[in-house]
Amino acid sequence: MSKNCCRAETGDASLSARSPLGPTPSCPEQHCPVEATLGLVGGKYKALILWKLMSGTLRFSELRRAVPGATPKMLTQQLRELENDGLVHREVFPVIPPHVEYSLTPFGQTIRPVLESMYAWGTGYLEHRGLKACCSMEPLP
Repeated sequence: MSKNCCRAETGDASLSARSPLGPTPSCPEQHCPVEATLGLVGGKYKALILWKLMSGTLRFSELRRAVPGATPKMLTQQLRELENDGLVHREVFPVIPPHVEYSLTPFGQTIRPVLESMYAWGTGYLEHRGLKACCSMEPLP
């Protein structure tokens, strides 16, 4: 493992996944960039939520329609996690009934090439298996 992968000095408990090989003298805590990325986008609907928000700001009701498999509770949970991780911005407008909009933060916008690469790779994988991509993640303009 490269010394560049070690960031034990950050003290960020959310990224403290251990390597199967355990800590090394040069890196007492293992922080894998791939595991960190998967931790951010690997939730049940996180990648789809991020994908939909790459097209622009959406209200909660629009996200519910865009992510039909998620219950309101699950969608709220996934959005809160994305917000806590700094990928999604939540803006509440003080009106009756409450109006809430979600958008990607500048940091959240940096995930776009990662998700686009995953989409392209997954499409190729499905084609290799004789399957056609069929999901609510449409290619982005």
